[in-house]
Amino acid sequence: MPLHVPPAPAPALRSVLTALGSPTAVREARTPSLRAAQGPATPELPLPVHVLDEITPAGVSATRLAGWRFLIRCGERAVAAAETRLTPDGWAFSHFFEGPYIASTERALRQAETIAQPYQPRLLSIPSLYMLALWLHGDCAADGATGHPAAEDILVPLAPAPPGIAAHAPHRVAELLPVLTLRATPAPLPPLPPLLGSPA
Repeated sequence: MPLHVPPAPAPALRSVLTALGSPTAVREARTPSLRAAQGPATPELPLPVHVLDEITPAGVSATRLAGWRFLIRCGERAVAAAETRLTPDGWAFSHFFEGPYIASTERALRQAETIAQPYQPRLLSIPSLYMLALWLHGDCAADGATGHPAAEDILVPLAPAPPGIAAHAPHRVAELLPVLTLRATPAPLPPLPPLLGSPA
């Protein structure tokens, strides 16, 4: 089933195209793979990056949109990604990067295309677990910049995943959240001893 990729804000795409087309302006920001790439580099598959700052036992707190990420394709494969961020003046190019999340994102998107039900793909970052997941949102008509994971949505942890969480194993939000909640909840501190002279 084709994925319903949400449209990225036009200024975000323009900022990436400008960065790709102006090597002198962003020479320091280019990655080794981009510098070595042969042929044109094209931004594709814009995905909104949502951040989940807190996982509560009762469920998911609302996510916040941190930016839009574009996979940069040269030839047959993505060699890097471009991140954009929202500034007081609107969407702006942030940086290029590469690493294992690029190939893992492509693999997870290919997995998602084999699912019978249509989904809207997003990325979900959980900083407390150093975790990034492909978030398959069931409402394909939703604004990609808003919302929070619904119980029936699917999360596909990207590699490298946190210890004990299998990368590329899809889970419904309702099933994975309790596991993530336990991981993200710090162990309670032992009680402090009473102060000298105070009642125990």
